[in-house]
Amino acid sequence: MERIWELSQDPGLHPRWDLRFSGIVPEAADPDGRLRFRYEFRLPMHTIRGTGISLGSRHRADGQATSVLRFTTADVLSPIGEGSGYWRYIPTEEGVRFVTGYNYSPGMGRIGTIFDAHLIRPALGWATALSFDRLRLWAESGIEPERARNRWIMDAAARTCAVAGGLEMFRRAVGRRRGSWALISGAALLAAFLVPPHWTVPRASRCLRQAPDHHSGRAPSALSDLPSPSAADS
Repeated sequence: MERIWELSQDPGLHPRWDLRFSGIVPEAADPDGRLRFRYEFRLPMHTIRGTGISLGSRHRADGQATSVLRFTTADVLSPIGEGSGYWRYIPTEEGVRFVTGYNYSPGMGRIGTIFDAHLIRPALGWATALSFDRLRLWAESGIEPERARNRWIMDAAARTCAVAGGLEMFRRAVGRRRGSWALISGAALLAAFLVPPHWTVPRASRCLRQAPDHHSGRAPSALSDLPSPSAADS
C-alpha cells in the first residue's frame, strides 16, 4: 500500500507511469487538505493545460485509502472538458486492488461530442488500463515506466513486422504457387496475434474494465463534497 500510494500520489512520479498526464505541478493546499494542481498533456504541436483539485485519504478505519479529484480546462483543443474521478486502494490477501472511476464532459464543441463515444473514450480507457499495468510492473518488479514503454514499443513493432512480412510472403506464395511459403506466412500471422507478450511488457488487457464488486465501483463520498477548480477559485 505504501509503495502504490507513493508512486500514484507524488506529482513527480505520477506522470512517469500515467499516459494521461505529461506533467503535474502542485500548488498550495487549503486548510481542509484539498490540493490545487496544474496539469499538462503534451501533443506534437500543442500542449493542453488545465487545473484540478484533489483530496487524498490515506488512513481509513477499514484499511482502505481513497483519492478524489475534479479537473477542468479552458483549452478549446482539449477533447476532455470538465470532469471528476477517484482512486480506491483496497488491501486484499493477494495484495492491493487499485480501482479508478472517472467521467467528464466532452471538449472541442460538437466535434468532440461526435467523436467522444467511439474514439476518445475507448482510447482514454485503453491508456488508463495500460498505465495501470505500467504502475503494477513498477511497484511489483521495479521495472521503471520508461523501460516498460520501450518494451511495449519493441513488442508492438515486432508484431507489426510479423504481420507485414506474413502478408507479403502470402502474396508471393499465391503468385508463385508455393505452399510452404503460405504455411510460413500463416504461422507468422498467427504468432503476431496469439503469442502472448513477455511478462515485462505492459498490457491493457491485464486490467479489468469493470469493478469486481459494487462497492469498489462506487465513488467515495468525499467526491460529492469536493468543489470544482473554478468554484474553489471563487
